[in-house]
Amino acid sequence: MHTPAGFTPLHVMPAAIGAVSHAFAYRDGKILVGGTDDAPSIPSLATLDAAGLAGTPHFLGHLGDAACIAVALPDNAPEPAGMRYVGLRSLFLRVPESLLALAARAFQVVEWDRTHRFCGRCGTPTRNKADERAKECPACGLVAYPRVSPAMMALVTRGRELLLARSHRFVNGVYSALAGFVEPGETIEDCVHREVREEVGVEVDGITYFASQSWAFPHSLMIAYTAEYAGGEIRLEDAEIADARWFALDALPPLPPNVSIARRLIDATVNRLRS
Repeated sequence: MHTPAGFTPLHVMPAAIGAVSHAFAYRDGKILVGGTDDAPSIPSLATLDAAGLAGTPHFLGHLGDAACIAVALPDNAPEPAGMRYVGLRSLFLRVPESLLALAARAFQVVEWDRTHRFCGRCGTPTRNKADERAKECPACGLVAYPRVSPAMMALVTRGRELLLARSHRFVNGVYSALAGFVEPGETIEDCVHREVREEVGVEVDGITYFASQSWAFPHSLMIAYTAEYAGGEIRLEDAEIADARWFALDALPPLPPNVSIARRLIDATVNRLRS
């Protein structure tokens, strides 16, 4: 997900919210929507108020003239008539991309608020910092910002072949590029070498940056690269990998959805190799 065009990020709640707003309300990790399954809609803050839903608001900013608010609802918040709580992934390709990106941003803010209610150093209840989006400990002064966990994605090529793998948690049949989280002390390039070696036993070089994507599951920044095969035979070294193999460009398996950077990376690489 990218920052939408026309979005102005802010963190201080205005004195009054206008008539037009988007309220991204989460209960136990699921977002409240109206509309139909095929065309879900994001409620306004006024709609939440009319339904008697009260939670902890976090101002995100403005999308055009519409105020955008993340709302952390209690786990026992009711489901209003005509509305329902759904997983964020179910909104893919069903709401405008700008609202999906802000729903993902709201999810990360709500999760950060939920998991930083107490100081990680001394255990004191935290408070919101007035001048920025951060939690501050009134006892020891520790400041905690919303977490962003960098992760790399690497699509390895060998001539006109792609190295794709599938995880045990993937939808049946779907293959994707290799990925993994950056460890302390590593560069992204270090992570590419290590993860590819650990997951499939292959060495790479020619690492080239492709693009990045904020990924709200739960708070990742996915940084995508291509890399060239440099040696080794595929060996499944990581228990998370169910299968990995080389695929010819004209015999690719089912791939991730278009909303993911993985699919953009694969499609762009296929187009480059075919040209």
